[in-house]
Amino acid sequence: MAPFRVGFLFSLFYKMNLPDFTSGFWPLILTAIFFLVIMGRYFLVAGIFYCTFYIWFRSKFEARKINQKNYKKGQFKKEIKYSLISSLLFSVAGAITVILWQKGYTKVYTTTDLYGWWYLPLSLLIYMLLQETYYYWLHRWMHKPVVFKLVHKVHHDSRIASPFTAFSFHPLEGFLQAIFLPLLLLFIPIHYFVLIFLLVIMSLSSVINHLDIEIYPKNSYNIWGKWVIGATHHSLHHKYYKYNFGLYFTFWDRIKRTESPGLKKAMNLAENRQKP
Repeated sequence: MAPFRVGFLFSLFYKMNLPDFTSGFWPLILTAIFFLVIMGRYFLVAGIFYCTFYIWFRSKFEARKINQKNYKKGQFKKEIKYSLISSLLFSVAGAITVILWQKGYTKVYTTTDLYGWWYLPLSLLIYMLLQETYYYWLHRWMHKPVVFKLVHKVHHDSRIASPFTAFSFHPLEGFLQAIFLPLLLLFIPIHYFVLIFLLVIMSLSSVINHLDIEIYPKNSYNIWGKWVIGATHHSLHHKYYKYNFGLYFTFWDRIKRTESPGLKKAMNLAENRQKP
């Protein structure tokens, strides 16, 4: 669903005399609505990227493929199965968030007059930096051997990532990822349009990072690719496991020296394979 449509629906929703979402079947209805929207977003974004880069324009982007091996038999089916479970967890978190918003517990607001226009990009940056910090340390914790086998191995079963890997998590990992954003909404003000934009960024970046095709242009590493994660950066994580734990940005990997020493070489190789 396009962001402006979500925003329009949210505005109407805000002005209506809303039912008590804690009563009757409303929690289940909210969860079902969120599930349809989240799964629709997943299939739409992952499907468009897969069709664009692997089917419709395959010959154009084949040279940019990072791993030349084929995907394992049944990989997509398994990824979609776990993505359904993750989406259900995200849907429950979304339903709970709406209920908390209705009760006045969240900091989601609907008018720019409250904090001003200047706060819109600042709030987006704050949320992304906090998400980055949470995910980096959570990700490193999940790579501890005992935790990895129980929680994170499901995601890494996709040794060569695909667009459908984006939501493929063990239920516990899905839960740990689902709870952080609703918790932030309890404490840090954010306009609902900025929140929608953040959700779009989350979906796009996750699919791009798992695409296994480097879509960023030549020389991007020397300009901004040092700081922003792309397919090459994340493919090295799926290949070697002990490097590149970031979500959007590379600064924690750089600070904690967990960035792959072969990243620049891999980026240059991916860029040199691109057609002029």
